This record gives sequence, C-alpha cells and structure tokens, in this order.
Amino acid sequence: MNDRNWKDQKEFQAYFDQLHPVDIASELEDWPDEQIDAMCSYLNDEDLASVLDQSDDDERMEVVKHVHDDRLLSLFQWMPKDEIVDLMGNLPMDRKKRLLNRMKHDEQTIIRQLLQYPEESAGGIMTTDYIALRLDLKISDALQTIRDIGPKTEVIETLYVINAKRELIGTVDLRKLLAANKEAYISSIMEADAIYVYPEMDQEEVAKLVAKYDLKAIPVVNANKAILGIITVDDIIDVIIDEYDEDLLQMAGVSKEESIDTTLLESIQMRLPWLLINLATAFLASFIVKIFQTTIEQVVALSAVMTIVSGMGGNAGTQTMSILVRDLSHGDIKAKRVWQVLFKEIALGIIDGSSTGLVTAIIVYVMYHNVFLSLIVFLAMIGNLVVAGIFGLLIPVTISKLHADPAIASSIFLTTATDVLGFFIFLGLATLFLSHLM
Repeated sequence: MNDRNWKDQKEFQAYFDQLHPVDIASELEDWPDEQIDAMCSYLNDEDLASVLDQSDDDERMEVVKHVHDDRLLSLFQWMPKDEIVDLMGNLPMDRKKRLLNRMKHDEQTIIRQLLQYPEESAGGIMTTDYIALRLDLKISDALQTIRDIGPKTEVIETLYVINAKRELIGTVDLRKLLAANKEAYISSIMEADAIYVYPEMDQEEVAKLVAKYDLKAIPVVNANKAILGIITVDDIIDVIIDEYDEDLLQMAGVSKEESIDTTLLESIQMRLPWLLINLATAFLASFIVKIFQTTIEQVVALSAVMTIVSGMGGNAGTQTMSILVRDLSHGDIKAKRVWQVLFKEIALGIIDGSSTGLVTAIIVYVMYHNVFLSLIVFLAMIGNLVVAGIFGLLIPVTISKLHADPAIASSIFLTTATDVLGFFIFLGLATLFLSHLM
C-alpha cells in the first residue's frame, strides 16, 4: 500500500477504517511525504492522534512535520500525557517552547514537570491520566467521579485511594467497587499497602515490579508519598521489548542507538571501539598460540584440532552466560546462590566436556590414528568446558556487581577466556605428550 494515492478523503477513510492505527503507524516509514500529508489532512483529530500514539519516534516526527502548531495542540487533547511528553522531547527546542507557551497553564505545568525526568526513568514514562479517590468518599460519589473522568484516563480497573494530603494509602479494584454498597465508604473496601515507585527509578526496575506482582498499572509517588502519576502495562510492555533489544545488541557489542538507518559515520563510531577491543583480545589468543609454535610445527594436526576445542568452549560459555544474563535481569540470582551455581556449572562442564570430548576423540583417532592425540582432545575439551562454565557465570555476575548492565559485550570477554585458556590447555597438554605425537 505504500505506493497508493488516494483521490479524496472518502477513499482514504475507507482504507483507514480497514486497519488498526498501529498498522497504519507501521506503514508510515515507507510512505512518501505526499501520502503523509494527505493522511494528516484527511483524518480528524482523534484518528490522527491514535496514529501518533502508536508510532515510533521517527515516524511521529515525520507526521509532525506535516502538522502546524494549532493542529498539534488539538491532537494533544486526544493523547495521553506520557505520549505527549515523548513527542515533545523529540521536537526542536524552538517549536517545543512555542507549544508549551500556548498550552493551558495546568497542562503546561504537567508537561514541564514530566519533561524534567530522564527518558528511561519511572517519571519519564508515567502518565498523569489516572483516577484518585478520597478515603472518605462514598461509593456512590466514587462511581459518579468515574463516570465523569473515566473516559479521559488510560486505566480504570485499578483506582488509587488518597488522604487529605493526597498521599497514596491504598487501591480499589473496579469490580469490587461496583459490587459494594453504595452508601459505604471507599475506606471499607480498599486494599492497603499499595505497591509504588519513585520517579527516579529506572524503567527496567519498574518493569520487574509490574511483572512480579502482576499489576495492570503502578503508581509513581514523590518523597512525601503524594501520587504523581501512574505507569500503565502497555508502557511496561514497551520497556520490556526495548530492554530485550538493548541486551541482545549489547551482548554483541552493538549500541542500542544504531539501526539500519544510522549514517556510515555514526555506525563507525558505535562499532569500531568494540571491534578494536575484540582485536586486542584476538592478539592475546594469537600470542598463546605463538608460545606453542614449535609444538604446532612438529605436529601439524594440532592446528586443525585446536579450533574445535576453543569453539566448543565458546558455545558452552554462551549457554551459561545467556542464562545468567536473563536471571540477573530478573533479579533471580542472589549472592549466596552464586557459589551453588558455580559448582553446578563446573560439574556440567565436566559431564558435557566428557561427552563431547569422547565423540571428538573418536573422530580424531579415525582421522589421525593417534591415541595420545585423542586423549589430549578429550582432556582439553573437559578443561575448556569447565573454563567456559566458570567464566560464563563470573563475567556477567562481575559486571552486575560493578552496577553495569551484565549484557554489555559479555560475549567478547567470554570468547577471550575460552580461546586463550582453551588454546593454553590443549597446546600445553600437546607439549607434555609431544614425544607420543610424533
């Protein structure tokens, strides 16, 4: 559909009605300017706001370029505050100031406050569209409040209870509220001890809490426990996806900021430092091989077999590291459990190393008819898989203890350990048994 031209508003509206706004948003990156301009002119404010709400930052900016300030302010009336803040944060400074100055005072205050929080913090992803009910409110009055402001909020399944100081003191489930005696008070049906976060908390930690307690939304409070806003589950899903993508990229030493649309210079700046680090580690492995150069020259078969040992170590270490990075991100690894896991990985390395080492030793014997070479391969495989298990555990745990993301280039350091120690174990054993290999 990206080459389609609509003759008039009626034709475009028919096309729009067939799709969900998120489907339109996903197509925008392939649309030329004239199609985006047509969409902006054909859609009413509510529909266009729904497309903006579902679009990524780049697509939003493309749409906003086709919308003048008056129209954009009208669109804001149909968008959640957190989405408005995300959009405003990517606008040029002069346009952002223009729009802020034209907003109503109350709305301007809220947006300015939200813009102050870091993008990846609880405050940066919260919305101020929520329902808070006074502790001393009757159920009948609470229901009327929901009728009045419910359509303007994102989540009404969970309602928040506050006292006269606007301090968060509990929550009420909508289903429970509907079934309650209308003459009773909110205090009689509320659940105390609400789970909440502070605006400075990292969004990843917020996502863990929401997942742990199976929440539909989580309130954000200030130091005085006054509610500032809420974070909804749809935003949490976005956070989980973003963090997963970030971890996946960082494990390979790639910046989360890079995409296929990144310029050549930016890609060089993001990738080259890690490649240089990788090059340095490769030279370290090469240095180990050079130490045993005499041994390799006398038994050429070693050069063909040693890469099998190092490669298997890298694969086994990646298995351990991947599990550790995941569990660390979920907060499932406690300090006292590290030793238990370490012993398990050592035992696993011995068992897996023995199994794969035996298969490799048999194949090597068939190829080279040397029982000592097969024995060396068997022992080296066990040794390197034990090394892989130890370093696959220790690297992400150590990075986590340094208060850094355990996914950051862990694979580079792991590959270094399995290559260097794998070559050292294999070639060291070969040197010891050299007389039996010639």
